[in-house]
Amino acid sequence: MADAKEADLQAIIAELRDTNKDKRRTAVMKLGMANSEEATRLLIRALDNENEDLIVRARAALLLGKKGDVRAVAPLIRALDAPGHKTPIHAAESLGQLGDRRAIEPLIELAKNSRDRLHAAAVQALEQLGYTLETEDGDCEEPQPM
Repeated sequence: MADAKEADLQAIIAELRDTNKDKRRTAVMKLGMANSEEATRLLIRALDNENEDLIVRARAALLLGKKGDVRAVAPLIRALDAPGHKTPIHAAESLGQLGDRRAIEPLIELAKNSRDRLHAAAVQALEQLGYTLETEDGDCEEPQPM
């Protein structure tokens, strides 16, 4: 059985290296379903690759939160500044899911300097980490432990 899983992982790795972005997008989703440290490492690599397709990076950010591995915290913090709108949103959501306090300051900055869905994702992540940022009129204030 281990050989079959290794063969599956090798096939996914080959898809991640493919020039066809649709194959890479599918490969990232497969990694999200795989339960291995190698899958997490490959998702982190996809997220960190600044030359990668924006959808691949966004999916990697989303799936890393579901993995629950704190090795993803630093790459997810870096992804808060990634191009596009989905990667930073999913990075913020995943940081909230991971529950690591290293994300608090970057999420505060993101909440203060962003609007709409990205602002909402940062605020929600902070709430998951035990902090609130919004006053009743929607302005940001210093974080307060909940």
